Amino acid sequence: MNRLMTAIERILALAFIAAVCLNFANVVGRYGFGRSIAAADEIQIYIMVFMAFLGAAVVSWRRQHLRMDVLVRFLPPGLQAALRICEIVLLAAVAGFVLVQSWRYSAQMLAIGRTSDVGGIPMWIPHGAVTLGFFLILVVSLRSSK
Repeated sequence: MNRLMTAIERILALAFIAAVCLNFANVVGRYGFGRSIAAADEIQIYIMVFMAFLGAAVVSWRRQHLRMDVLVRFLPPGLQAALRICEIVLLAAVAGFVLVQSWRYSAQMLAIGRTSDVGGIPMWIPHGAVTLGFFLILVVSLRSSK
């Protein structure tokens, strides 16, 4: 799992670099030559969607997400453990719910052949980022319950 998360992190870093380069090329084209790359904005937004949802899985795996645990630290160990179990159950439930809903929506986008307006990008791809991200979060939450 560590290798998978490291690979995701590196792929997202490369995607971010690509988005910055695409933005730079678009600015140069727009202001230097009076022409812009038509789908540049769409592609950059979809890269950010992937970064947000797959990045959330990486952060969950590394347990680096924001926590409101100032008061929890002062509780007895038994109560801390009980709260941790509640947190895992709630996370798994929410991740599972979002996973199912996003899967259904992505499948609908694929079934009807919906593409983005400018770039013609199949819409199941960016919506699939939500599905994949929450699938990974669900896997992480179930693994952390062991």
